[in-house]
This record gives sequence, structure tokens and C-alpha cells, in this order.
Amino acid sequence: MKTLDQLTSSSQNSVISHGIANNKVQISMHLIQIFLVGLTIGMTRIVIPGLAKSEFGLGDQSFFLLSSFVVVFGLVKAIMNLFAGKLSESYGRKTILIWGWLAALPIPWMLLYGPNWNWIIMATVLLGFNQGLCWSMALNSKLDLASANQKGLINGINEFSGYAAVGIAGLITACFVSWFGAREGLFVFSLTVILSGLVLAKLTIVETLPWAKLHHRLSQSHSQSKRQVGENKTQTLLQLFKQASLENKPLIALNQAGLIEKFTDALIWIFLPVYFLSQGISLIETGAIIAVYGIVWGGSQLITGPLSDKIGRKGLIVWGMWFCGLGVLAMPLTHSVSMWSLEAGLTGLGMAMLYPNLGAAVGDFAPVQYRASLIGIYRFWRDSGYAFGALAMGAMAQWSQNLLLPFWFVAGAMFLSGFWVLLWLPSKN
Repeated sequence: MKTLDQLTSSSQNSVISHGIANNKVQISMHLIQIFLVGLTIGMTRIVIPGLAKSEFGLGDQSFFLLSSFVVVFGLVKAIMNLFAGKLSESYGRKTILIWGWLAALPIPWMLLYGPNWNWIIMATVLLGFNQGLCWSMALNSKLDLASANQKGLINGINEFSGYAAVGIAGLITACFVSWFGAREGLFVFSLTVILSGLVLAKLTIVETLPWAKLHHRLSQSHSQSKRQVGENKTQTLLQLFKQASLENKPLIALNQAGLIEKFTDALIWIFLPVYFLSQGISLIETGAIIAVYGIVWGGSQLITGPLSDKIGRKGLIVWGMWFCGLGVLAMPLTHSVSMWSLEAGLTGLGMAMLYPNLGAAVGDFAPVQYRASLIGIYRFWRDSGYAFGALAMGAMAQWSQNLLLPFWFVAGAMFLSGFWVLLWLPSKN
């Protein structure tokens, strides 16, 4: 395996430059990677919670156990996010990307042959490794390649590609289940996607650490962002974690918002399929409604990401949190597929406003040499929201045997988190 210095020196023979136009081929390759990563997680969104009882042996009304696979996923992905950035600074972005796809290889067979719910949880552990490593690396690589003033656009197209795939995969796997059966449909879909990701990562991706080093040199030469955390001294991951989590108010505000917004996604992942099926609609109709959420979320980020580069990120983040809260609040109050689709679209629009811009805002307040690590810390807190949210919602639904209580909980959390960002995050255009 090549060392970091070898990877860097091997790229010195060719001229490198930043910018989406200058690096459009590699950025396109990484967008394909993100799309495949989104398909990998999207395949679990409808079928697994919707058919947990009939296919995977989960008891009726076992809401806490139903939430367990998302709790495990959130914990594993959060830990991977925390270390992926630091690992990539030592071993390279491409190597970590390939590791992520290798971790996912057993998943199709576990879904096909797993005799009980414990196998689903074990498959979810591997899914967490895959998502934490692959999504982090594909995003960091695009940030390496882009210009410093293109962070919002890069985050927007990145999340568009990933979350459009999440929505599409949910609908496609619901169709596969109706054609081939639950396990066989998941097996064919997951094996095709994971092998495609691994092969393309090996054959088409170029190491981007030289571009990251160039960003660092340009930042030093211009002496930018003196307000940023620890710009002029070497910092350990523990020191960065402490500052981003306890000391730096803008980063604290962004990290808590990232954590809370995952409550919305966890609700839609775990409880929305179960709720819709309990209302008497089909698995494919359920998949179509939830696909509206993912596709609106993904597609709108093509607008909200670059828009934040022009008007700033704070307003989009705050109103995005509140739009999500309104969408979640309205879902249990209506009783038709058309209204549920509109509410799913409103929630998806809110996610599009906040999601790429939380990550871009972390980049705004992060020194270039620590950007991968600080984004990793943000992603640690953000994806731990899956675990905290799923645990809380599973416990309250199990205790109350009321499927609506998680909706009220998530809506309230989104409103309060938006106010926190409003109060603590400076405007920084």
C-alpha cells in the first residue's frame, strides 16, 4: 500500500487545480459513488421495517426491537465518520472508500439467508461501516477537488445524488419484493449495487489528497479565517472533538442541529412505513410516498446548496428545520395518499434546505488542514442522531403502544433545534 507521501508525490508530475469545471470527470465519478451508496442504504428503507414481522420474525407491536437496527446503524456510522477523515489523511481517500465497499460485501447473503432479526442487525452493522466510510470519502474527495467558494454547490450536488438514490431505492426494492419476494429481491438489488460500487471505486477513482494539500497551502498563504478553531497549531482529534463539541459555539450549534435532524430521517425510516401500512395502503404506495420525500430532498439540494453560497447558510438551515417539523407534525393529522405525499414533499424540502448547508457551514468554520476531521466530528454527531432518535422513539412507542407519539416528539425537537441555530450561529456569507 502506498504511503501518504507516495500518493502525494506521484501526483506532483501532473498539474493540479481546483474547481468543478477543471475536475468534472472525477467529480462525476464520485457522484456515481454517492448514488450507489444512497442505493445501498435506500434498499432498507421500506422493505425491512414494513415486512419485519412477516419475513424476519419480529413480533407484533415490538417497536423497540424494530428500532434496534437503526440504533446500531447510527452508532456504527457515527464512529466511522469520526475516524474516516483522520484515516483518510494517513491512507488516502480512495483506500478508505474501497474499505467501505469491502465491508458491505456480506450484506446480500445475510439478507437472503438470515434466519431472524439478529441477522438484520448484524447486516446493519456492516451497512454502518459502508456508509460511514464511503459517503465520507466521496464527499471529502469532491471538496478536495472543488474551489473554496464552491462548498455549498458541492454539498448540494453530493446530497442530491445520495438522497435521490435513497428515495429511488426504496421504491425499486418495493417493486422487487412484489416480483421476486422480500429476501430474493433485496439480494439481487444489494449485490448488484455493492459490486458496482467496489469495481468503480477501484477502476475510476483518483486519489485527491494532493488537491487537499494544495487547499492547505493556499489557505496558509492568504492567512484566512483567523477566527477559526486552532488555525495555527497542530491539534489532535481529541482536541478538535472537544472544541467542536463543547467550546466553539457555531460548531456546537451545527453539530446539535445535525444530530436532531436525523430524528426526522429515523422516523421516516422506522415508523412511517409501519404507520402507512397500518392505514391500509400497499407496500408500493408506501414506497412511492417515501420516495417523494427522498426525491424532493435530493433534487431541491441542487438549488439550496449553491443558493447558500450566495445568500448565506443560516436562514436556510433554520427554516429547513422548521419546515421538517411542520411536515412531520401534519402527517398523522391527514388520511389520504395525496396529502401524505404533499407532507412528505414538504419534509423533503426542509431537509434539502438544512442538510447540505449544515455540512457546508462546518466547512466555513473549519481550518482547511482540519476540515476532514471537523467534518468527521460533525458527521459523528449527526449520525449519532439515528441512534439517539431511534432509541428514544422506540422506547416511547413501546411504552405507550402509540405509534403517533414519535411524530410529536420529532416535530418538537426540530422546532427547538432550529431556534438554537438561530441564536448561536453567526451569519457568514
